[in-house]
Amino acid sequence: MSAPTSPADLYRHSLRLLLDKDIPAWVALWAEDGLMEFPFAPDGRPRRLEGKEAIAAYMRPYPDHIDLHDFPDLRIHQTTEPETIVVEMRGVGRMAATGAPFDMTYIAVVTVRDGHFTSYRDYWNPLAVQEPGTDFAGSSR
Repeated sequence: MSAPTSPADLYRHSLRLLLDKDIPAWVALWAEDGLMEFPFAPDGRPRRLEGKEAIAAYMRPYPDHIDLHDFPDLRIHQTTEPETIVVEMRGVGRMAATGAPFDMTYIAVVTVRDGHFTSYRDYWNPLAVQEPGTDFAGSSR
């Protein structure tokens, strides 16, 4: 299969990689100078990750903490800028440490250039990170 080129197709492909727990392949979808932002991150959590290496370090332990099963309710909205999409979705699964259900809603504003993510603003619910087992964000692992 050839690499997805539209922002919506690339985003759908990235979700499949997260469900497959293939973090190296997910990181490979990023531009070297990609920027990931978390505007609602609470104190002590990263608000901005600059560059592919920082994004990789942040995401590396993700599957050890959250076992994602599905992304229901996925809605991808085109914008007036062809390289930018707005995504609404839920991520559901289990917390690896406790087995507790994981159910998070997201809105993301994503920009793709030359088949790679260049900007990803992730508006997730910061209250959900108060649950046990969610303290992986920003891990140096």
